[in-house]
Amino acid sequence: MKVDVHAVNFAVDRKLVDFIQERMGKLEKYYDRVVSSDVFLKVERTSDKENKVVEIKINVPGDDFLVKKQCKTFEEAVELSAESLERLLVKRKEKIRAHI
Repeated sequence: MKVDVHAVNFAVDRKLVDFIQERMGKLEKYYDRVVSSDVFLKVERTSDKENKVVEIKINVPGDDFLVKKQCKTFEEAVELSAESLERLLVKRKEKIRAHI
């Protein structure tokens, strides 16, 4: 799967990119037809401690899934987003299997 990481208004370090690519690669065991994913990292300008926003868009044939999470760290937000995507992909796979 192709993973594109986009950092909005800041520079992202290599360690975070590697973490994101490794975590997104694990999604393929739930649904193997994932074409690509776009990960958008943003820092909100608020006084809240939970100001890191991660949006993940996954492209599968015939559909796109978008998950947005806001947490204290990017790693935590990526992890929560990936867990949500796992549930969505499993649901999608079961739906397709029911129609076959």
